[in-house]
Amino acid sequence: MKKHLDNTNKSIKNPTISISGSKSESNRMLILKEFYPNITLKNISNSKDSTVLQQALSSVKPEINIGHTGTAMRFLTAFFANKNENEIVLTGSNRMQKRPVKILVDALIALGADITYLKNNGFPPLKIKGKTLHKNKVPISGNVSSQYITALLLLAPSLKNGLEITLKGKITSKPYIKMTLNLLQKIGVQTQWNNNIIKIYPKKNIQDSTITIESDWSSASYFYSFIALSGNASVSLNKFFKDSLQGDSKLADIYKHFGVTTIFKEDTIVLKKEKDFTQKKHLTFNLNDTPDLAQTVAITCVGLGLSCKITGLHTLKIKETDRLEALKTELKKLGAKVKITDESIHIKPEKLNAGITIKTYDDHRMAMAFAPLSLKIPINIENPDVVEKSYPDFWKDVEQLFL
Repeated sequence: MKKHLDNTNKSIKNPTISISGSKSESNRMLILKEFYPNITLKNISNSKDSTVLQQALSSVKPEINIGHTGTAMRFLTAFFANKNENEIVLTGSNRMQKRPVKILVDALIALGADITYLKNNGFPPLKIKGKTLHKNKVPISGNVSSQYITALLLLAPSLKNGLEITLKGKITSKPYIKMTLNLLQKIGVQTQWNNNIIKIYPKKNIQDSTITIESDWSSASYFYSFIALSGNASVSLNKFFKDSLQGDSKLADIYKHFGVTTIFKEDTIVLKKEKDFTQKKHLTFNLNDTPDLAQTVAITCVGLGLSCKITGLHTLKIKETDRLEALKTELKKLGAKVKITDESIHIKPEKLNAGITIKTYDDHRMAMAFAPLSLKIPINIENPDVVEKSYPDFWKDVEQLFL
């Protein structure tokens, strides 16, 4: 199935769009709510990832299949490891069974967990025999997916003695770790982060808490790209805050390089393309803290005919697909020259080939990141329903831009 997009002769009508709650915040709070049922959550993400996690948490089946949902695999591995007298098999799609989980499993085993690989060492599916974890100190590499670290942080306050995590080496995606710590603090859990050591203190009970989850900045990135590629347009996005916990709120600074201004109005942001903006012909970005923005930023550059160098992308190789390889393949089809390393992408657009079909590789961000190019050329998106993973209303909201 393909979705044909051609917005080359259309203008953006300055709409107001409501994006559901942050997937990252929602998934963290869903785990914490299992430990502290007196938490009330508002504006939970309607993403498939969050739905899958909710279903898994309420399941009584001996085997849980979380499909493509990497967040659920990591968070649930830690959650079930400490669920005493509970035995479960945690599995996923073929791609999920090729995504490494050994670093997290090793850390949990060091804390006393009983986890066995059922197929290939270091990868799902996992057999987890839940038990009470008593140890309270563990080292883990800091330059891997922050979700491994977050899985431990979410588990930590439920442990009798809390948890001290030593992060080894360079730390990747600090904003996501800070988000987790801020959410823990919001519900009354005491945390400390000094240099490379994070301490989470135990918390048996918390006061009744109502948490309103901010809308998803990662999802907002595609509208930043639409505005950047437009001539002179604006769009308003609801439930976004200037003091956001989400690392991807750095969009507001990143897209200044494309002439997009972010105006904060209470709980709404207005994205507006500056008039008479002087665009540089080459841009350099380090997205070590915000790797999920890489595809959108890269494709914005291509749409504007800009060469770019984007670094800090080493975690992209273990996402839903190898995103660096996927970007290279699809951008070359469009006419760009592309080189990649293990942690960077270098792009030099030469032309834009119209009517190309973009393969999405079962990766939601591939589908959404390429959509703004439809302002420049007709384009086809293969398997458009893949957006359900994080943003089920994406195509409907894109249509709102032009109504």
